[in-house]
Amino acid sequence: MQFSLNHMAAPSLGYAEFFDLALRLGVNAVEIRNDIPTTLMGNKNAKTIARLAKDKGLTIINVNALQRWNQWNKAKADEAKRLAEYTALTGAKNLILVPTNDKKFRPATNERLDGLRTALSALKDILKDNGLIGCVEPLGFEECSLRLKAEAIDAIDDVGGAKRFKVTHDTFHHYVAGEDDVFPDRTGLIHVSGVTDRKYSRDTMRDAQRELVDANDMIDNRGQVQRLIKGGYKGYVSFEPFAPIVHKSKQIARDLARSMDYMEG
Repeated sequence: MQFSLNHMAAPSLGYAEFFDLALRLGVNAVEIRNDIPTTLMGNKNAKTIARLAKDKGLTIINVNALQRWNQWNKAKADEAKRLAEYTALTGAKNLILVPTNDKKFRPATNERLDGLRTALSALKDILKDNGLIGCVEPLGFEECSLRLKAEAIDAIDDVGGAKRFKVTHDTFHHYVAGEDDVFPDRTGLIHVSGVTDRKYSRDTMRDAQRELVDANDMIDNRGQVQRLIKGGYKGYVSFEPFAPIVHKSKQIARDLARSMDYMEG
């Protein structure tokens, strides 16, 4: 497996410390974010982060993420342009796209699907102008406006965006959504995290339960990744745990190393 490390694995670390953590694990690819306390935004910071990664021999594979991208308007277009430029300046080739996940956002089905296509059409040009691929990441939660990868792919194809967009296969969200197909040929990235607390069901799991993957995993991370690789996927498998217990760990390098060993086993 080609492993990557998402900054969410250790969100309290600054960029240099986070990059060093990846190197200690033998990982040469990282995902940076725009939604954690240590985030530094702005084009000047993007260039500094790019130089730091290059000096350490690391590849920044993406910036995570443009949120609520499918609620398209002028303000969202301006935000997308700024974030796409920032992403390109970090040296990343991909921008993660996270749809609206809000119980208050309840458009009719036709309006929702039309909104996906409107946003993708506009994003296609912004991504092209910055030499980026958009990685659409459906969220499996019942309240999410885009739960299924199949629905995302249909919308991408309808706007002629197959060369400009991929989907992110998040093992947690794939399980929560109850989706079966994995679409290896349309996948740009795999996010992995595990759930071990059996008092939670598919309907009640949330980000706080997303730990590192081990033998107690309930959502079949190894099986999901195996299906994608057997289907021809050749990209990165990136650790993205959200659980506070992971973020508080004093031995995160050891924890990640054990999870990498489990995934490869």
